Amino acid sequence: MARHGQHISAKGPSQRQLRVGEEVRHALVQVLERTDLRDPVLVNISVTVTEVSISPDLKNATCFIVPLGGKTDGGDDEAVQEVIKALAAAAKFLRYEIANTTQLKHTPALRFLYDTSFDIANEMESLLKRPEVARDLVKEDDESDEEE
Repeated sequence: MARHGQHISAKGPSQRQLRVGEEVRHALVQVLERTDLRDPVLVNISVTVTEVSISPDLKNATCFIVPLGGKTDGGDDEAVQEVIKALAAAAKFLRYEIANTTQLKHTPALRFLYDTSFDIANEMESLLKRPEVARDLVKEDDESDEEE
């Protein structure tokens, strides 16, 4: 609950959260790159860590990932879910390795989710390429040219 005189707003993450998130992301990428994980699902797969979102108390980190070389249709693909489960199973080990490579006072607990931002971007691009939308965009461009 907010104290008297304070109001709660959705300002987004603080600079500290952003900085810690980026540090954890870099460390996680290094660990995944150089460490041989024993899980057979993770042996021959490359994983891109697109973002790490840190909770305000800096104790939890949500790691958004995209496995490369596999079909990714909104994260519903079985292979993608297997990779996320395998990373979740290795989360304690990954946290330990991150703790050894960073200078953080407390290393956050890791949670892994599929990053849907690429799917959303592809969907928006395909919508913009539809003939009826392209026609409307051309009309708007012609009208703005006439006004100038």
